[in-house]
Formats: sequence, structure tokens, C-alpha cells
Amino acid sequence: MVNGKRTYSTDEFRGTIGRTYAESEPWWPEQIRSPPGAPNILIIVLDDVGFGQMSCYGGPVETPNMDKLAANGLRYNNFHTTALCSPTRACLLTGRNHHSVGMASITELATGFPGYNGRMPKDKATVAAMLRENGYNTFCLGKWHNTPDNETGPAGPYDRWPTGEMMGFDRFYGFLGGECNQYAPSLYWDNHPIEPPKLMHEGYHLSEDLADTAKLFIANHESVAPDKPWFMFLAFGACHAPHHVPEEWSDKYKGKFDKGWDKAREETLARQKKMGIVPKNTELAPPNPGVQAWKDLSADEKKLFARFMEVFAGFLSHTDHQIGKLVEFLKEIGDLDNTLIFIISDNGASAEGGLTGSVNEMRWANAIPETVEESLDMIDEIGGPRSYNHYPVGWTQAGNTPFKWYKQYTHYGGIKDPMVVHWPMGISARGEIRSQFHHAIDIVPTILEAVGIEPPEEIGGYQQKRIEGVSMLYSFNDGKVPTKKPIQYFEMLGNRAIWYNGWKAVTYHGRLPWESGSRWTFDEDKWELYNVEDDFSECHDLADKHPEKLRELVELWWAEAGKYNVLPLDDRFHERIQAREELEERTKFTFYPGAVRIPEGSAPNVKNRSHTITAYVEIPKSGAEGVICAIGGVPAGWSLYIKDKKLVYCHNFVGTRYYVRSDTNVPSGEVKIGFEFKKTGENTGKGILTINDKKVGEAKIPHTVPHIYSASESFDIGCDFGSPVTEEYNTPFKFTGTIKKVLIELSGKKHLSPEAETKVAMMRQ
Repeated sequence: MVNGKRTYSTDEFRGTIGRTYAESEPWWPEQIRSPPGAPNILIIVLDDVGFGQMSCYGGPVETPNMDKLAANGLRYNNFHTTALCSPTRACLLTGRNHHSVGMASITELATGFPGYNGRMPKDKATVAAMLRENGYNTFCLGKWHNTPDNETGPAGPYDRWPTGEMMGFDRFYGFLGGECNQYAPSLYWDNHPIEPPKLMHEGYHLSEDLADTAKLFIANHESVAPDKPWFMFLAFGACHAPHHVPEEWSDKYKGKFDKGWDKAREETLARQKKMGIVPKNTELAPPNPGVQAWKDLSADEKKLFARFMEVFAGFLSHTDHQIGKLVEFLKEIGDLDNTLIFIISDNGASAEGGLTGSVNEMRWANAIPETVEESLDMIDEIGGPRSYNHYPVGWTQAGNTPFKWYKQYTHYGGIKDPMVVHWPMGISARGEIRSQFHHAIDIVPTILEAVGIEPPEEIGGYQQKRIEGVSMLYSFNDGKVPTKKPIQYFEMLGNRAIWYNGWKAVTYHGRLPWESGSRWTFDEDKWELYNVEDDFSECHDLADKHPEKLRELVELWWAEAGKYNVLPLDDRFHERIQAREELEERTKFTFYPGAVRIPEGSAPNVKNRSHTITAYVEIPKSGAEGVICAIGGVPAGWSLYIKDKKLVYCHNFVGTRYYVRSDTNVPSGEVKIGFEFKKTGENTGKGILTINDKKVGEAKIPHTVPHIYSASESFDIGCDFGSPVTEEYNTPFKFTGTIKKVLIELSGKKHLSPEAETKVAMMRQ
């Protein structure tokens, strides 16, 4: 007390309080404000788009809206990522190397080592949290894939979801996993799952929805706080598989890829040279191992493979159109000139479609061969809601022109990616190309310098570790200044590389994208050496000519590896998943109504083992229909439901559906519903339906899904919350009776082969 008045010295209140307001002094906390003239920040992340696919990089796919941004801004031809999605996103958001923030690879391959645990540390908060501390509103839309997969269910925890304090986003609208069905995505608004009716109306597509919601977030912001800047991280699901796009977009490219991928590579490189995207002396890297020559394919293969690429091209053009809508909106509201826009791909083009591509990628993931003839029967469905498609590796190779290898690899096909930068108020240059070496960790310090702030020393009570990237702002208006970044290491799934002052050492660790493990040990890796100042596409290995330079770079790699949590090197796949799943294995589950959007990895693993489902429900006198429980969707899965008063179980075996139906109606009142799967062989068995413990239906299920239903669909009680498992209903097909609880009990030991474990992991990238 001072002179009879109570004083406060805390941050909550710094005035004084007397007996009445006349004897008191009010105090208002100072508003957090950004520096004057601070730009809005928009990071647009494309998925699996290679260096040679967009037309502004000489590619064959028309991207007129990104071309306009490039013509009015900059293109970088020496920008690098980590070769995989989750790690690159972690770098873009934190300004630190991916091992530094525990994101060595995808979250599903996390282990108990600091660089590999899949948990972004709280002393290395995101740029969203930094900007929010400096007066920005922050928005995240689209693909996230930076939350541990076992924390993405309805029980959380939510601190590593986008709206968690250290993640820094005020709003989130998107999906948490590595890929999704573009027609029926598993979306969240902040931390709340969105019901499918909003999503499943005719004409829906996720990319359009993301662009529209981005406009909504910005419009709401500008309506209330037009003087306050905003930061948006907009990560499209495109162009990750499945390549889903309305037919009119893919049909624009009919016949344009009949020339094949070998000719497409040559034409792309010629355009890249003419445009100045690559140096005039750039050579086309030799074909990657296993890729077929186009001339050696059959007529049916050429027809099918060309259509796969037409659909991918339509998908990318369709995404470009959504970007154009957002940019036009920014122009209309007067935000475009002072919005710093980055358009970045998270890694090179993806080779996970294998040698022949796939109409239903879940067949590849489950080691179920998909012949060209079977795919041809579905050729008119490719890109539509009945498909889950990915193109063959030959188009991946063409998409990474002029480089070697693909996503997952530390050769340039995996890590050198397109980046367009647009900021009229901050960049005087127009349509120029920048060749300074930079990496995804350099985006955060660039943003901080552009805004005019230092990284906060503390966020949310956690002392913050240093930013590891280097600002590239110096390059915005000077194309000739040397790079200010001296060194950068790379490691992905055992593949390794280091860039140092224009030289690069790199090693391939002996595993093709569709294989389960390396053919040799780390000690047997053969390091290659390139002078990438002169050899843009890594065509001339100088390891034998300059052994001392190679030794210097390899030693530098080990030093950087020790510095940034890259050790211990770990090239395992199935063991990393299996160890965690065995640790968390449960055999008895009880679910209650409202339990939805449970990730497959957290759901009961009924695959290839006997199990029972028991549901206690109440049926009104008029009857009821709807899903009791379901998992998966169009690609694969199962559903237990009531339709036309009959109890039905459907097992979707990667597109072939097997049914068990009751021979009597489900009665009204309190009813005990039962389904039992009795395993009779490897991935085969019979299904038995019961009502009030009386058998009412039985049928063989000759083939069951062995390994994975989907990389994006969920397990749901009382509805089917994604795409429909069966064509007998439209989602969500909510149960119209009352579910009291659903019990699932597993028996027998689950088994997943090493090859299958790897494919499951790769599906989630």
C-alpha cells in the first residue's frame, strides 16, 4: 500500500487501485505492434513438384499465374530442400536444420534419438510464433505433417498441432498427415474435425477450398485490423499423390505427353537453357537405374503412362489457378505490393509410383501387383474420385530435369527445387534469376530481416536457440553478389551430401524408392565429388581426380552431422515403425459415440488376424441406418453398417469389395450387433454377423488388406468420415439410431513384412 492505495508491479496491472475510481489510476497494457511498413508474408508450399515441371522453370506444365509472379519477381535456380516433406516444412517454419528440430524424416519414422524423434522442440519455435510476438496474425492452411503421428487423434495432445503455442498459428484449416484424398480430405478447423457434408458436395476439390479459405482468413483480418500485418503458411496437398483433378483440367493435356519422358527431358532442358534457368553448358544427367526407355514400351504402356502424366499436369495447372485466384484477391484489396510471397516445392518429384504407376496406390503399398491391363481398365477413372493414382518413375525423372534421382535422395533431383519470390515493394528487379546457394532454413531469417525484427530470446517461457539459416535478403536486388552461405549438409534416409563453397560431395545409400532397405552399409557408401559451379547437373564425378578435396568435404560432413543431431545414422525402415507399434500394441478397445478421425496408426490393427466387433445400439421403432464403425475409404478399408434394415459388413480389398449380409432385419429396441472375422489363412478368412448373439449371416472373405488401408483416411464411430468404403452409401452415412459403445477385441499376432513396413512408411510421406 502507498498512501492508502494498492499498487501493482506485475505485467498484469501497473496502475493503482483505491476505494473508488476517482482515487485510482487506470493502466492499459501496451499494444504489440509490428515495425512500420512491415510486409505481409505468404509462403506457398507445393508438394512433390520437381525442378523441371512448372513452365516458369522450363517445364511442360502450364503455370501462368506462377509465371506472372516470376516475371514480376525472382526465380532461384540454386535453392535447396531436405528431399522430403516433413523435414523441409520444419526447416521452412523454424529456420533450423531438420535434425536440429527432431525431423530427420517423416514423423511416422521417429525414433528415440534427438534428431529423429519427430518432436519439434519448444526452444526452437516457428516463425509464426516469432511473428505473433511482433504483432502479426498467423494462419496455417493445408498440409501440416509436423505433429507426431500418434498425437494426431482426438485425444491429442495438441501442443504440437499448428495452433499450439510454440507452433504459433492463430488459425488452422487443413490436414495433419502426409497426403489426402483431394475430394474427401480429413480436414480440421483449428483442432476440430470438419464433417464430410461440407466437403463432399458435387464439384468439391481441396485445392479450391484452401484458396477460398485463405481468402476468407485474410478478408476477416483486413476487415477488422487492416493496419496489422499477417503471416500465412499455405501448403497445398498438390501435387502429392493421389493426383486428383477435375477431368477438364487433365483433358487440356490430351496427347501432349505421347512423345514420352525421354523426349520431354530433352525439350525441358532446351527450354531451361533458353530461359537462363540453367547454364548453357548444362548436361542432361544419365537415366536413373531401372527407368525404362520410352521407345521400349508397348503401345498399351505408352497410352496408360501418358494419361498418368496428363492427369498430373492438370493437377499442377489446377493448383496454379487457385494460386492465381488468391493473388488476384490480394491485388483487389491492395495487399499484393507489400506481401512477400515465396512459392516453394518441399522436395523433388516423387518416384513412389514405381515403374508402372498406379491407379490405386494402396495396391503398391500392400504388395498387391497391379498389371498394366488392370490399370488400363480404369484409365478413364484416373484423377477422379474412384482412383488413388500416381504416375510412373519415368515421369518423375523428367520432372526433375536436368538432374539425377528423385525425392528421398540428396542428389539434385531430390534437393534442388524451384522457388519464386514476389514482393513489389521490396524487390526492384523484375523477372530475374538468382543463383546464390540457399536452403529452406534460410527463409526464416530472410523474413525476419524483411520485417525488421530480431528473433525473440524467449517464447512461451522457453529460451530460444539460435537460428541456423542465413538471410537471403541481400540477393533480392543484387544477382551478382556472392552467396553469403558457406556450407550446408544433407541427410535423408541414409543418403548424404554436403555443399561447401561451390563443391559438393554426395553418396547414394543403395536403395531404390520402392525397395525396403539398402544393399550395403554406411561404411560401403561410395562418395561422389562435383564442382557444381561448373557442373550444374552433377554429371562429372571428380572423386578420383581430387581425393584430397573429397576427403575435406566428407570430414566436413561428419563435423556438421555431429553439430546438428544427424547422428546416429539410421537407415532402418520397418524396424523403426515396428518397434513403436509393438510398444503401443493393444488388443482390447472400447469406443463411444463421437469418436471420429482416429488415425489408422492409432486404430485397432485388425489386419490379418482374427477379431470381433461388438456394438451395443438402440434402434427406434421406425428402424435405423448408417455406419456403426468404419475405417479407410475408396482405396481400401472396411465398414460395418445397417442399410435397408439389414446388417452389412463390407471389406474393400483395394477396390474389390466383399460383403457379409444378414438374412434378417435388425430389430428395434436395444440390440447387440456382432461381427467376427475368423482367419483361415494368410490374409483370408470368413466373416460372421450376429444380432443379439444369434448368427444372421456368414460369408467367405477371400482376400483381406494385409498392410494399410489408406495414408489419410480415419477410423470412425457412427459414421464414415472420409471417402466411402463401399459404393452402397455416400459419406458420412451417419447412424440414425443410438450407439452406446463399440468393443473391438483382437486375437493372434499381427505381422508385417519388412518390405510392407517400408511401403507403409513411404505412403505417408
